[in-house]
Amino acid sequence: MPVAMTRLRPIRHRAVAAFALPLLLAACATGSPRPKTAAPAGDVFGPASGAGIQTVVAVLTDGDSAATPDINRRFAAAVARAIPASAAVALPPLSGDGLDPTLEGYGTRAVTVAGDSIAALRHRYPRARIVVVGDAGGAALAANLAGVQPHLIDGIVLVACPCALPEWRAHIQSQAGALPAATSAGLDPLKTAGGISPELRAAVLVGADDLVTPVKFSRAYAEALTLRGIATDYRIVPGKGHQLLEDPEVLAATERLAAALTRKI
Repeated sequence: MPVAMTRLRPIRHRAVAAFALPLLLAACATGSPRPKTAAPAGDVFGPASGAGIQTVVAVLTDGDSAATPDINRRFAAAVARAIPASAAVALPPLSGDGLDPTLEGYGTRAVTVAGDSIAALRHRYPRARIVVVGDAGGAALAANLAGVQPHLIDGIVLVACPCALPEWRAHIQSQAGALPAATSAGLDPLKTAGGISPELRAAVLVGADDLVTPVKFSRAYAEALTLRGIATDYRIVPGKGHQLLEDPEVLAATERLAAALTRKI
């Protein structure tokens, strides 16, 4: 069955814990080696560093499923194989049950921790375009990071995003009858979208049958991006539910976005 696609064109034509560790201190002795950045924690697929890398894809998901780390790694490995001159990193989850409670709720601390991780990648791959693929709770964090620290990210791919946070929480509460307490009200991606750079490129994907993060939440965010003049590839994947990250459409959207960014280098 073909994918239901809506190409949203911009109004303006304008083309966990953090793994970011400090720089090693340079030794004082003459002839000592130059300081190096620590290798990223988590799983890196492709070269660990190098000026020849044109695209770095960071995969950020939530920790609500025990299978999340394996899904992250499989998708990151697929990205590194599919995109030329790329590296991919499966970041540790920054939201979800059983993780650091100060990172819950999609609040400012989680965004800061994610930002430190992305900043470390930008330092390690100084010539690369940075793309963050966020899945579920990770998509909300990726969207907020793009709005709060827009200098860090060149592209976002949001999958099954709870991108209208207060409305999504009300939806979950109406379905389950209870919602785990968050440590903060959280940052609503629809509100932080105002800070996103108009040069950013975005892809937003959601399963047509997603009952956890229904289509309306992704559609609202895609429309908000378009109103800001941001090139947005919005797709509804027929017959798919909430578990969408490993669907071929997500990898294809990531490839398209990376190709568009590398043409700007």
